[in-house]
Amino acid sequence: MKNTVFLNAAKVNFDKNLDFSDLASITNLFQHEQCTSDEQLLEYSKDCNILISKELPITKEIIDKLPESVELICEAGTGYNNIDIQSARARNITVCNLPGYSSEAVAQLALTFILNFASSMITQQKMISQKDFSNFTKYLQVPHFELRNKTLGVIGAGSIGWQLIKLARAFDMKVLVHSRTEKNWADENTKFVSLDFLLKNSDFVSLHCPLNSDTKHMISKHTLKLMKKSSFIINTARGSLINEADLIDALKNKVIAGAGLDVLEQEPPSLENPLLFMDNVILTPHIGWKCIESRNRLIKLLYDNINGFIAEKPINVVN
Repeated sequence: MKNTVFLNAAKVNFDKNLDFSDLASITNLFQHEQCTSDEQLLEYSKDCNILISKELPITKEIIDKLPESVELICEAGTGYNNIDIQSARARNITVCNLPGYSSEAVAQLALTFILNFASSMITQQKMISQKDFSNFTKYLQVPHFELRNKTLGVIGAGSIGWQLIKLARAFDMKVLVHSRTEKNWADENTKFVSLDFLLKNSDFVSLHCPLNSDTKHMISKHTLKLMKKSSFIINTARGSLINEADLIDALKNKVIAGAGLDVLEQEPPSLENPLLFMDNVILTPHIGWKCIESRNRLIKLLYDNINGFIAEKPINVVN
């Protein structure tokens, strides 16, 4: 039976509600709640065949030092930009990921940002907490509008993007999509367009693409200027898709109306990060994937990946 180590299990099982028994039935499973250094990672990897990671940086330097026993690195998530997959390939180490485990939850969070902006919900709650009750005693002091006939721009048409598109359709929104490949579900209210066209014509722009050399800082000073002044940007994918300094300037100078961010370039953020204190920003601490349903699905997919690898029929291989 192969030896498997979950290097930072607490990041997934932070509430101790997950059941690893199925996974433990096919492999000798060792769990380490935290892995805080390269030295720990290498120590925990001794005599192991399979490494499970959740967003741990696994660089070329680390991969070059892994024991000969390591055959598989399984990223417990969709994104795998934290792993040097070329170096893993050079060592004949397979790398796989878990696509689609959190599609519903992340799309739901993106829609939550959109609904909050449409109703100025966060602003209204802040007013109440500051004992400002003018929305109750005067005319409404904040923007409030329907989503019907508003345009949602979705960048990235994978499983999460598609889930958000289905939700937007239920609100009778128009949808513009920018993706490397067109899908077969375009219709009169869902059109594939260029990035520039999407940015210029969307009321909400939601990012759902992977982070790589082509997409890093795809939203920057230039692309933000293409957006409507009344528009909002939503990022539930990866923080570095947006040049954070450029976004902060755009929000300060009212180039766009606001931003809903579940991810940042640095996580956790510096306590001096201006985004923490801006009235036109809604921040959440990378919670999109953390629903219990998503994490249960993650464990099931981990089992499928590792069981497939053991049976010499690997799935979800990214290198």
